[in-house]
Amino acid sequence: MVFSSLTFLFFFLPLALILYYISPRSIKNVTLLGVSLFFYAWGEPVYIALMIFSALADYIHGRIIGRYREQRPLYAKLGLLSSLVVNLAVLSFFKYADFLIGSVNSLIGTGIEPLELPLPIGISFYTFQTMSYAIDVYRGKVRPQKNIVTFALYVSLFPQLIAGPIVRYEIIEKELMNRTFQLSQFADGVRIFIIGLGKKVLIANTIGQLWASVESQGISDLTVLTAWLGIIAFAFQIYFDFSGYSDMAIGLGLMFGFSFPTNFNYPYIAKNASEFWRRWHITLGSWFRDYVYIPLGGNRKGQLILYRNLFIVWGLTGLWHGASWNYVLWGLYFGVLIGIERAGLLKWLEKLPRFLQHAYLLIIILFSWVLFVFEDIGEGIQYAQVMIGLSGRPLYNTAFLYDVYTNGILLLIAGLLSTPLFKKLWKRCAERSEIVRNEWIQTVLQVLFFLTILFLSTSFLVDDSFNPFLYFRF
Repeated sequence: MVFSSLTFLFFFLPLALILYYISPRSIKNVTLLGVSLFFYAWGEPVYIALMIFSALADYIHGRIIGRYREQRPLYAKLGLLSSLVVNLAVLSFFKYADFLIGSVNSLIGTGIEPLELPLPIGISFYTFQTMSYAIDVYRGKVRPQKNIVTFALYVSLFPQLIAGPIVRYEIIEKELMNRTFQLSQFADGVRIFIIGLGKKVLIANTIGQLWASVESQGISDLTVLTAWLGIIAFAFQIYFDFSGYSDMAIGLGLMFGFSFPTNFNYPYIAKNASEFWRRWHITLGSWFRDYVYIPLGGNRKGQLILYRNLFIVWGLTGLWHGASWNYVLWGLYFGVLIGIERAGLLKWLEKLPRFLQHAYLLIIILFSWVLFVFEDIGEGIQYAQVMIGLSGRPLYNTAFLYDVYTNGILLLIAGLLSTPLFKKLWKRCAERSEIVRNEWIQTVLQVLFFLTILFLSTSFLVDDSFNPFLYFRF
């Protein structure tokens, strides 16, 4: 069940809110846990046992680590090691077993049959959350949670369960224990949720059809400009799909009394790869920084160790996204770029006009999405060759002109919404216009705006069956 579905919007969510708010305070966590387990079981009735096992395993490990951390640190360290082994073993088995089997078969010519296990939805997200909990207990940053229901709720909380953001235990520890209802917070949650819904349904789904159309033509039939148009469409699709889903998760969290961290901050306005990754999937980047990069030594042990750490972190970042070599190469692509920027390119870029810095970022990002979207690396290379004019294909044709004509306004809107322009314009109008400055008029305009987005999104969902969710694969 995805957030951008009629079933969720008009059946599950209203029922979940009613059940939660009519429940006495003493059993609100129990109610929300039951709702979250039902939500997950709707799509993964088999693998709900796996998620419960993961929660139970880290609950026990957390208690062990917390008990022995001060007096018997060796036992605590063994408890942490056991937790990491269990989590990584589960994640590796279900997500990477066939990848490993296929790699071995290709490398040494064996004929091992793949397991072909369906990927448990959200396993990468909730595994990283439980791992960070065990590590933080060991570091003394959080106390071990003694209530199994509360900890199980942290692991299974449905707003961020299947697609993040990756929420660390320390961020919502107090809210897990005690939440108070605030109408203003609930209203903020509704607004953020509707904005995310609009991003997903009105922008990502619509522009995704353009990418699907270009992809279906076959690489050998593409023109140069059609290839660029297609990957631009995919860049918008994946941004609005994932950031929209993150917004919906953050909004839902606020409706139930939780404050989740921001996951996207207009990444396409960045001026270099390093800044891009400070704005894109922020919770994943901070997770790898705090639990892999810094423990490896970060940038404190010389240039050679720095580049080694970048290589490891970005290789793992790529592998986290999918069990395929193209994802690994995609991660290493950014590792190399960020390494080159740190080595001196960044200082050179900063001397250029802002629009050239921004153009550099957009070009490297578009080529990165080519690596990302084609699991067959050979196809990705062919697509990139078309983009840079090495395939012998013409610059454009009538099909390209038709695609631009029919999608030009959508592409323009997507581009503008990828920047904070409209937010700044609204703020300026609210500050300078006597009419808009009026509190009641602001409220009416906002209500009309959000109702319009909700109405249009619902209409699209009723009429349109194209509603993919790209990050289910992760």
